[in-house]
Amino acid sequence: MGESEDVPKDFIKLKTEKLSVDEVSELVISPYCGAVSLFIGTTRNNFEGKKVIHLEYEAYTSMAETEIKKICRDVRQKWASVKHIAVHHRLGLVPVTEASVIIAVSSPHRAESLEAVKYCINTLKASVPIWKKEIYEDEYSWKENKECFWANSEK
Repeated sequence: MGESEDVPKDFIKLKTEKLSVDEVSELVISPYCGAVSLFIGTTRNNFEGKKVIHLEYEAYTSMAETEIKKICRDVRQKWASVKHIAVHHRLGLVPVTEASVIIAVSSPHRAESLEAVKYCINTLKASVPIWKKEIYEDEYSWKENKECFWANSEK
């Protein structure tokens, strides 16, 4: 496979079906890369002493996809050696232990892919219009990301 046959690609998907770590990691594998770094955000069963039953996510899909594309562009400017980037985010109901978001990045060496994955998740939480509702045993709560720039601008 020549270099031109393995051009850098971004794989962005927002979906209601269960996310697959294998699927996402396979998207970014490249013979030119010795590192694939992953972040998997899962639903935990508790928050501040409350029992979490599940999470629900809503998104402004077209805007969310546009913002994720911007994140991918930023990653490529900061870490030119990054080859492929995959960002899959679940929408709708996400049970405890299942993935809400999976991010994978490949690069020739681990430092760049690890840094890029961290940048991706932190920037996604700060700028992408995806909203989370935590469902507890007897109540629910819409959660804002502490990193979210529009939530913090009014405080």
